[in-house]
Amino acid sequence: MTATLVYLTFGAIAAYLMGSIPTSVWWGKKFFGIDVRQHGSHNAGATNTFRVLGPKAGVPVLAIDILKGFLPVRVIPNFSGLVVDSPEWMWLRIALVLAAVIGHLYPVFAGFKGGKGVATSLGGILAVHPGAAGICIAVFALVFLFTRYVSFSSLCAALAFPLSVVLVFQEPAPVKVGFAIVLCLMVFWTHRTNIDRLIKGEEKRMSLAGRGGGSA
Repeated sequence: MTATLVYLTFGAIAAYLMGSIPTSVWWGKKFFGIDVRQHGSHNAGATNTFRVLGPKAGVPVLAIDILKGFLPVRVIPNFSGLVVDSPEWMWLRIALVLAAVIGHLYPVFAGFKGGKGVATSLGGILAVHPGAAGICIAVFALVFLFTRYVSFSSLCAALAFPLSVVLVFQEPAPVKVGFAIVLCLMVFWTHRTNIDRLIKGEEKRMSLAGRGGGSA
């Protein structure tokens, strides 16, 4: 096993463990005495935290979940000894994003039942492709402003990621294009029940105040 593969393995484990931090569960229990998994959509994510506990809990949980995807990608590669922007460097960063997102989806510290990975995915995108991340944020905000559906806004933002990478930034690296597609598909997979409710007209909306729906 080469040194690069060893570093990739341990780096991915570290990113997974960081992603596994169940922010909404720990924050809700510590400061509100509430397990958000027992209320609302029963999901351990930032949206359900907004719904159950409001912005005072939702905002910090969202920020930390974003950092869970951002920090491993920005910190760990700096100690790898790899050449910046080399194929190995890009593969390492992408592997770290995916490991962090998987950690959020299946957290070892919370019985492998986590959130839906949108905030942690955004953190990874901010680290790997900040320009595309900006477009995703704008798309989410615009769609949410008009629909109040967090899930639909998340799906639109996820779809905007590969489209912006290919059409706006004309990314030449196949690995980054493939990464964008994979991450988009992961978001659609974790929102499959939301898609079903959206089609049936049963999905709940969320108010700007933070409470009221959107099962992300």
